[in-house]
Amino acid sequence: MARRIRARGSWRRLGTKLPTRLWRILRSPRVSVADKLLFVVPVLLYWVLPDLMPFIPIDDIAVTLAAAGWYVGRMERKYGPNAFE
Repeated sequence: MARRIRARGSWRRLGTKLPTRLWRILRSPRVSVADKLLFVVPVLLYWVLPDLMPFIPIDDIAVTLAAAGWYVGRMERKYGPNAFE
């Protein structure tokens, strides 16, 4: 039962800190434009062209959060977790 509570707390922390971490990465001059486009282009295409996957009922926000989590993790591994502060 303690694991379940801890897992919920970690999802809450991820949800509250992810936008801040993403914003810092996208604003950072250390991150190349190509790395920034690696997140921005697929997310914008998914929002603009939702009919590419008409039979998969995934919400735009869920796709954006999944892409943001992947992107933040990748950029923090590439540049270091403290590189954007």
